[in-house]
Amino acid sequence: MFLRIVGESFLRNPRRKILTAAALALGMAVATATLTVALEVGDRMAREFRSLGANLLVVPQSDTLPLEIGGVDYRPVDEGAYLREADLGKLKTIFWRHNILGFTPFLDTPAIVYGSKPIRTTLIGTWYEHRVPIPDGTQFTTGVSKTHPSWQIRGRWFQDGSSEAVVGAALAARDPAHLAIGKTIQVRPSEAANPAWNLLVTGIVSTGDAEEGAIFVPLAFAQAYSGHGGEFRRLYVSALTKPADVLAERDPRTLSPTEYDRWFCSPYISSISYQMEQVLPGTEVRTIRRVADSEGRILSQVSTLLWIVTLAALAAAALAIAATSAAAVLERQVEIGVMKAIGATNTRVTALFLTEHLTLALAGGAIGFVMGTALARFLGASVFGVPASPEFILLPIVLALAALVALVGGLIPIRRVAHVDPAPILRGE
Repeated sequence: MFLRIVGESFLRNPRRKILTAAALALGMAVATATLTVALEVGDRMAREFRSLGANLLVVPQSDTLPLEIGGVDYRPVDEGAYLREADLGKLKTIFWRHNILGFTPFLDTPAIVYGSKPIRTTLIGTWYEHRVPIPDGTQFTTGVSKTHPSWQIRGRWFQDGSSEAVVGAALAARDPAHLAIGKTIQVRPSEAANPAWNLLVTGIVSTGDAEEGAIFVPLAFAQAYSGHGGEFRRLYVSALTKPADVLAERDPRTLSPTEYDRWFCSPYISSISYQMEQVLPGTEVRTIRRVADSEGRILSQVSTLLWIVTLAALAAAALAIAATSAAAVLERQVEIGVMKAIGATNTRVTALFLTEHLTLALAGGAIGFVMGTALARFLGASVFGVPASPEFILLPIVLALAALVALVGGLIPIRRVAHVDPAPILRGE
């Protein structure tokens, strides 16, 4: 009998039920879209931020301070500590190895380039696209193309194992006649060094930083030039990370076992740095703050905005349901009075209205989930260029939210059922 009354209620006044379901569907559609985007926005934006460049710098713990003037490193070649190139494959064995998108070693050494006049500069040995052997037998291709994608090249990059060079834009501007694409230049570690090393210029690079005053060469060439075979001075790493929170900023030595496991298994920049130092003993991993801080701040702001939009959509749906529920209770006062007169309790009548709301919540939530998934795909394609994938794990969450919104929105109007007196209604008053 109870379900029959609920069914007849839908048949007698379908218009108001449709309006309630529509309000729920729209609210759940916005909630589904924002939650779907929120689940992917961290990873998507982190990948977009990698165009800003590397966010981690690895240096030897015992390295000396660099002596740079105008981007030129004047330290003697034999001064300072170095790292082993053969250890780099270990970076792809850490727990968060898939978050390591790229890494590039740099070997800086002083040089004098001869053109119309001798110019003191720095020779930077590095990789552009280099295959690194991994301990599991696979290979990983990395280099400045992965860690410094914003660098603009005119011409082309050098090839590994060659005697080719890419000249920084600022250095090329100092002697455009000789430091040009297609020209062969001579470099020496010092004025007294013999013989000179010949390099074919294949490109001019603009970095927007001090490297524009240097010459880039294959790492193997720089190692032979400086006498540091199989070694490098610093390493730039591009890693996907999540914004730091209270746990990320704590010293891992002060964490409990449970907190340590959660910290270690989260892609914080601090936990990834810690794991890198474990596989590269004798190193210090530093955060490039200008990149990491910008990423964390923007990701936090975007996440907060998405949550605000979700809460606003849920609140709007609850208000719409409250309005339609209040009107429904007023219209059905005669029906409520008759039910009470024949013995229905306040609990029974309230359960009738709540059942109607829950039924509408399930229908509106399901429709809203479908609409929200379509909206999320559109937003993903518009913002990130890739449609957002459906997150079916959100379906029970959206249905639960729809039920909660329906109950909260109808709670105050439904409470008026208890105040309906059947006697005046039966007398026609």
